[in-house]
Amino acid sequence: MEQQTAADMGPGGVPKGAQTHEFYRTQDIPARFDNPEYFQGYGGKVAHPMYRTTSGSTYGSMAPSVHTMPTSFHARSQKFSEHLGKTGMYRNCSLNTESDKSKV
Repeated sequence: MEQQTAADMGPGGVPKGAQTHEFYRTQDIPARFDNPEYFQGYGGKVAHPMYRTTSGSTYGSMAPSVHTMPTSFHARSQKFSEHLGKTGMYRNCSLNTESDKSKV
């Protein structure tokens, strides 16, 4: 087995272009979960050490790898949202019995 160079390795120590189903048993997952390289925009500008905080500075800073991708996907029904889109938001049309207050 040939050794991979550091340039050929992606995040998590796996080869670039690796798919989740090659490492884990998956079940009905969308393509975006099977290909971690679809997610873009990680890394970026490094903050000055003087202004860096410890709370949440590491969360989301690293690109996903096959080891952090979900292995199953269970979609929810969009029945409520589809109905709301067709009919619109609920509007209260009841009778207002409160007297108006003077703004003077």
